[in-house]
Amino acid sequence: MHCFLQLVAVAVAFGHAAAAERNFDFGKFKPGETPAGWLPFVAGGGAAGEWKVVEDEVTPLLVPLSANAPKVTRQAVLAQLSTDPTAERFPILMFGGEKYGDFKLTTRFKLVSGKQEQIAGVAFRIQDERNFYVVRVSALNNNLGFYKFVQGLRNQPVGPEIKIDRGVWHELSVECDANRIHVLLNGREAIPTMNDGSFISGKFGFFTKSDTVAYFGDTHITYKPLVSVAESLVADTMKNYPRLLGVRIFGATPANPDLHIVASNNTSELSQAATLIERSVLRDNQAYMGKEKDRVLVTMPLHDLNGEVIGVAKFALTTFKGETERNAFGRVRPIIAAMERKIAAAGSLVE
Repeated sequence: MHCFLQLVAVAVAFGHAAAAERNFDFGKFKPGETPAGWLPFVAGGGAAGEWKVVEDEVTPLLVPLSANAPKVTRQAVLAQLSTDPTAERFPILMFGGEKYGDFKLTTRFKLVSGKQEQIAGVAFRIQDERNFYVVRVSALNNNLGFYKFVQGLRNQPVGPEIKIDRGVWHELSVECDANRIHVLLNGREAIPTMNDGSFISGKFGFFTKSDTVAYFGDTHITYKPLVSVAESLVADTMKNYPRLLGVRIFGATPANPDLHIVASNNTSELSQAATLIERSVLRDNQAYMGKEKDRVLVTMPLHDLNGEVIGVAKFALTTFKGETERNAFGRVRPIIAAMERKIAAAGSLVE
């Protein structure tokens, strides 16, 4: 039986992916609510975090144009309010939406209180509750630290000693570009650019430790949308083989496990169900050729690194008088080989 894996998103920085931006406005939620779309969890041990929207006085992001302008404004911010003093307790509130690969995340935070710890920051490229990166600051120890959790175990923080005032708003930025990680605190480089390829994409969230009470606000992220393996294969193939009339890739997704178009140079075709031809190519691991008036259609199986069939690629090519099945397959095989090399380089095609 062929192993039919799913063609899903992986973090690769293809040139055709345009940058996008998202702002997170906690003013949309009522005070005392946990924001919808955010998921709490605790790394380490201890009680769950208490994440609520509260109102607080916040200094303006921009320098006031007038000396008479308000020095602070009241606005809705996110707060972690639980004071469980368990030492290795890391409450995290994770955004449950998109995963991010290459991005720049900026947030403001304020350390309010804590006897055991006064630590706050962000977790990013979260894989699950046991695997992610962290950048956080400590007002008690006056330092900034970067570390990662791998299978629930964290390494020692890396970072400088730096004065962190409690009770005032700070700005933290984390920028990831492939395996490069750059951190700014209050607009200044906090750590020289680091290289770590343990996690290439994931979700992000707000992070505290032990009994820290902290506020977060004015959060936004600029990012390069993740591109599925199938989409990248179609885009690169059409670019590298400009004489092709069209390319479709058939696969499955968690939302639609039936064979269907997951990528095409004609985006209006996305999600269309496979025909008996594509299904038989997948089942039998055999190529198929069909002809129309001015074109030939070649449908071929796509294989992973282990030679298992993971999907189907269908090519539309101009035809010529006397073209045979052998000719048509010979024209497409180098393209299939190039596709399959990229599939192997992408690694396991799982979420």
